[in-house]
Amino acid sequence: MSDDRPLPLDLNARLAEGGGGSESLGTVVVAGLANLTIAAAKLVAGLIAGSAAMLSEATHSLADTATEVLLFTALRRGARPADERHPFGYGKESWIWAFIAALFTFVAGAGFSITHGVHTIRTGEHTGHYTASYVVLAVSFVIESVSLTRAVRQVRRSARGWRVTPARFLRVTPDTTVKAVVLEDSAALVGLLLAAAGVGLSHATGDELWDGLASVAIGLLLLVVAATLARTNLSLLVGQAVPPRLHRLIEEELAALPTVERVDTLLTMLLGPADVLVAAKVDFTDEATGADIEAAAEEAERRLADRYHGIRYVFLDPTGRRG
Repeated sequence: MSDDRPLPLDLNARLAEGGGGSESLGTVVVAGLANLTIAAAKLVAGLIAGSAAMLSEATHSLADTATEVLLFTALRRGARPADERHPFGYGKESWIWAFIAALFTFVAGAGFSITHGVHTIRTGEHTGHYTASYVVLAVSFVIESVSLTRAVRQVRRSARGWRVTPARFLRVTPDTTVKAVVLEDSAALVGLLLAAAGVGLSHATGDELWDGLASVAIGLLLLVVAATLARTNLSLLVGQAVPPRLHRLIEEELAALPTVERVDTLLTMLLGPADVLVAAKVDFTDEATGADIEAAAEEAERRLADRYHGIRYVFLDPTGRRG
């Protein structure tokens, strides 16, 4: 991979400019509709079969549906343009809503699944037939696969544009909405397999222990997803810098300016999924005039904004030579 290519600053750099027409928004909507449909089917099947694993999966899908609503809110509110009270825009608000979505998954999804699974293990109750569970699990797997396929295609397409692997793209992108969809849809498919294993083993053995264990396993899976998303969004809210390699490229770009002697300090911060702030203490050459420094500052902003999608603000602070 060439070192002069830009790194992924966002999943869709036009998000802040285009708002509701973004690809991320479409991915979230598709995932939300899929989860709502699946939740209703799982709930009916769970009630008919009296299966803890199926009811846990219904709660899982309901939690995912609520999460998609929160992520939809994150995309719309985070894409609002800057104003007088918020001169750097509303990008960080998208991470607040995404963080709330992670907490909702933690409390509603994981909490119910583990509690209901433990109850089933202790009581061993089963009140219905298994056929409805098998049908719903199969249909749900197909629908969840379609939703995940769309999200993965978006990630791969964006990763190709930045010439990085999809895994690395997901790791460094500050667009946590699509990251959440990929993680949740992946967890949903694993959860369906766990539920199928639990229902199948209980059916084969007549022991509801397996159904309860599957429910607990689904809850633990949701805990992992929620913790991962919460940690990611919290780091961004606190004020996360750009990836180290991009930091070095920005520093090299500033140091290459004709009147710059060296870059003493370089600070970067992600202001939203599509906005980056760059601030640097720069030692200019002794011969540089005030006009030269102004020209260098304008040139730095132009170069960085043209080369690296997402850099919106560049501030240079002239500093003297260190003793």
